[in-house]
Amino acid sequence: MNILVVHNFYQQPGGEDRVLRAETDLLRDAGHSVVQYVRHNREMGNLHGAGILRAGVDAIWAKRSFGELSILLRAEKPDVAHFHNTLPLVSPAAYYACAEAGVPVVQTLHNYRLLCPGAYFLRDGRVCEECLGRSLPWPGVVHGCYRESRAATAAVATMIAVHRGMNTWREKIGVYIALSEFARRKFIEGGLPGERIMVKPNFVDPDPGLKCGAGEYALYVGRLSAEKGLRVLLEAWSRLGGRIPLRIAGDGPLKEEIAEEIKTKRLSSVELMGQLPPSEIVPLMQGARFLVLPSVCYENFPLAVAEAFACGLPVIASRLGSMAEIIADGETGMHVTPGDSAELAAKADWAWWNPGRLQELGKAGRQEYVSKYRPEQNYKRLMKIFERAMEGNR
Repeated sequence: MNILVVHNFYQQPGGEDRVLRAETDLLRDAGHSVVQYVRHNREMGNLHGAGILRAGVDAIWAKRSFGELSILLRAEKPDVAHFHNTLPLVSPAAYYACAEAGVPVVQTLHNYRLLCPGAYFLRDGRVCEECLGRSLPWPGVVHGCYRESRAATAAVATMIAVHRGMNTWREKIGVYIALSEFARRKFIEGGLPGERIMVKPNFVDPDPGLKCGAGEYALYVGRLSAEKGLRVLLEAWSRLGGRIPLRIAGDGPLKEEIAEEIKTKRLSSVELMGQLPPSEIVPLMQGARFLVLPSVCYENFPLAVAEAFACGLPVIASRLGSMAEIIADGETGMHVTPGDSAELAAKADWAWWNPGRLQELGKAGRQEYVSKYRPEQNYKRLMKIFERAMEGNR
């Protein structure tokens, strides 16, 4: 099979980029031809004035991407096009290039951008669904939910509204991939055609194997941003009084704030490690006692959860969105109330002083990986999705 992969990279690397690379390797290892069309947000530089306006126009219809993709489609003649992110430089115009070339489209829904300009259903540190189901998601514009900018949010909201009006989401995309059943239900609630949304979670390859020993620290892995609950995490560790060492791996807009808070609150047990390459994440997990993910938004499917399960590392996570579905409370990890630093501190404290029970949870998580998140299962699901898109196109 000849597969075109389309992606718009963000300024800072994230889980979507890693999933794209993992799936590309998976497909090539299986003997498929994979060609990529990618844009990168670095191309935009520091936007101001007319640059912001151009970026807004591109988010709705990027002429350059449409033209370049049209040429690539004629040259490569792919059987299917698999999209990851299109905002802002690829834009939905790319779907129309595929339609003109007769190439079926599959779109992975890595976040909730088609329903919420901010992509996370989050405002002021709490879940917000004011834009869900609206033809024009104007509340997001009022609150400046994308990049804390009303102008930038207006551009994204206009893109959503224009292409909803053009029936782009219903007519130009053959199959959607949701990463969890929760996400699938939420997209159906937001108006996407449920019969064309298939669930395929993230996966981990290669298999890191079950970790040994109880673990020497708690661990957070992910983007350092408000929706991930980093402020809740530090408040919880402040309550713990230095009893549990914590390592934080990642980068993001809150990095300087977190570093300053660690210093101000004298959290000597907390180590900020910065962005680490994927090759260093697994060894870090294998040395941990538990993974903590205190997100205050609807996570889609954090890759860190699948990696933790693969290592036999139990997860303490917010009882929210797909995490409440993927992590079984008392079986593969523990749930905490989103935003509740006192409960998070109490659960972390219990987990730290009950390593035997924690290892039982980790082994159950390992079985989840074996049964659901290995590359072999993921490849079979991906092939079924591609075949369904091609059959629908015929």
